[in-house]
Amino acid sequence: MIGSTNNTSPTKTKTYLILVCLVAALGGFLFGFDTAVISGTISLVKHDFDLDAMHEGWFVSCALLGCIIGVSLSGKLSDKYGRKLILILSAVLFLTSALGCMLSNSFTQLIIFRLIGGLGIGVASMVSPLYISEFSPSRFRGKLVSLYQLALTIGIVLAYFSNAYLANHTGNSFDHQSVRKVFSDEVWRAMLGIGALPAGIFLVSLFLVPESPRWLLLKGEKQKAMDILVKIDGTDAAQKEVDAFYVADDGKGSSSLSELFTPLYRKAMWIGLLLPFLSQICGINAVIYYGPRILEQAGFTLNNALGGQVTIGLVNVLFTFVAIFTIDKWGRRPLLFVGIGGAVFSLFIIGVLFALGVTAGPWILIFILAFIACFAFSFGPVCWVVVSEIFPNAIRGKAMALATLSLWLGNFFVGQLTPVMLEGLGSSWTFWIFACCCSPALWITWKLIPETKGKSLEMIEIYWKTVHAAEIKQAERLKAKTNNYA
Repeated sequence: MIGSTNNTSPTKTKTYLILVCLVAALGGFLFGFDTAVISGTISLVKHDFDLDAMHEGWFVSCALLGCIIGVSLSGKLSDKYGRKLILILSAVLFLTSALGCMLSNSFTQLIIFRLIGGLGIGVASMVSPLYISEFSPSRFRGKLVSLYQLALTIGIVLAYFSNAYLANHTGNSFDHQSVRKVFSDEVWRAMLGIGALPAGIFLVSLFLVPESPRWLLLKGEKQKAMDILVKIDGTDAAQKEVDAFYVADDGKGSSSLSELFTPLYRKAMWIGLLLPFLSQICGINAVIYYGPRILEQAGFTLNNALGGQVTIGLVNVLFTFVAIFTIDKWGRRPLLFVGIGGAVFSLFIIGVLFALGVTAGPWILIFILAFIACFAFSFGPVCWVVVSEIFPNAIRGKAMALATLSLWLGNFFVGQLTPVMLEGLGSSWTFWIFACCCSPALWITWKLIPETKGKSLEMIEIYWKTVHAAEIKQAERLKAKTNNYA
């Protein structure tokens, strides 16, 4: 097991913590890689299988349908069988999908294996940040959960690099017919199949990490949880974490999702449903999926458009570091306000540039990069951090699955409708619609989202109870005042 040692010196505990979180973050890498690799294959698959706009949208969004199914099952499965085992399942699904897509003999088979990959993405997209959140001490939680988003963006940019490299080397001759088919004649097979390598690494690495300590506490495995927490943060901090868990739990041990719909956690539910959904319909994945087409409409050639996608991916990675280095210092809310505001402005300007026909020169790409940068230090990482920490321990798995399901529903609609919008409404109206869809997140950040910087998961759970008690008292005072007037 990674870092298996009784030595609890600060250096070794931090190394152990980071290594385990990096392994879990590989789920984000595969999520990002699989999401972005499709952008370089769309025109190639469309040509080889003679797809119309609807079938093209189905090729992109079928994996998203798999994601919706996967995330719908992941909450219940991870609560029952543990976070680690379900992450292993996601790695197996990723590996099967990559190899199956590469070897598909028909469009139907390709769709089936894309669906299997979607199942893996859906599972990993919920369980990976959940695992990291439950594994991390409160003072590092924002930074470590953001590693998931960083891994996701690195997966995206490496997919762009591999796509661009393979697209520019399709003229190579290979003696073996099957190899030539994969790496030259139908290079989209190599683009999709190369994901088997990181999937295999993820699968092997997961056997070296422990189970989530908070899941073990929920299952009554106090000593096992304590042993892991000691390796993470030392004996004193481990004991405080365990004590806080039982204080927040109140001895109820409830695991019913219906608790989320009670007045106590209703605000957390709205945050969990709306923030992830809005983070997708703001247009981020339209740029990732259909970036080459959008850039081609702005006057770029195909190879230059793919190169532009690589630049987009690099900016996405670089600005995610802004979140990693600031989220536990500045807090979640400031990053959301600044980033979402910048994203809305950038989307609006992109629409204006397309409407005015200002497509020559670098302006379209500059404002797309500005949008990506704003998303990368706010919506992208902060959304995962917030939804992984706002729910109570007993139902966190199921509740986060519901929140992630909301994210994938938004992602599905964007993937399915973007090509239709680009053809029917044009680029300008497409980006203006994205700007309108993004803006409500500013109101949600202002009115609903509490600042959770530096608070343990148990403190956040107690916060909701305190706020609810205060609301009840205020309602009682208003009622008493009303009765007095009457």
